[in-house]
Amino acid sequence: MKKTLATASAIALAALTAIPATAQDQGSMTLAFGLGYVRPQDDNGPLAGPTPIDVSNDTRPTLAFEYFVRDNVGIEVLAATPFKHSIYSNGVYIGETKHLPPTVSVNYHIPTVGKVTPFIGAGINYTIFFDESTPLGTLGIENSFGFALHAGADYELSDKAAIRADLRYIQIEPDVTLNGVAMGSAKINLLVAGIAYVMKF
Repeated sequence: MKKTLATASAIALAALTAIPATAQDQGSMTLAFGLGYVRPQDDNGPLAGPTPIDVSNDTRPTLAFEYFVRDNVGIEVLAATPFKHSIYSNGVYIGETKHLPPTVSVNYHIPTVGKVTPFIGAGINYTIFFDESTPLGTLGIENSFGFALHAGADYELSDKAAIRADLRYIQIEPDVTLNGVAMGSAKINLLVAGIAYVMKF
């Protein structure tokens, strides 16, 4: 009987320790300081009919704040310093622009028993373009709304800190004008690879 009780206790203890822990409690917050490598899609579409364009990559500091409205479910706001992109057509420089892509996402942090906590999320983006320039005259790029997808993982350093690696897809397809003439939409659509230090509160 004692052997049976000891065996049952051991099994119960093992089962309890195998239950995934809450990744983040309701009401808690995180602040992530990092770098984001922004890569527009390869084919940014034609403007004014057959004119193809290509938009360059960039890397900038990022800041993300997340508030957990429920256990493991957080609302995150992503901000960054302005990204700068050169624009080419058939390898020829035709202009440049800067943009800010603030993004709001709802993330689900998947509870695990280890130090690695993966997460997935989705949200919306509003991209603000400014400082457009071109040797061809006056370049205008409209601000745009789009959807965003988010996935990544945190590696726990302590109860209050983690290292994060993540990947985002951000839809950005603004209307473009040149000298006041509509040129069509540019399909910039970013992949953003990030790494960050996360502080937990």
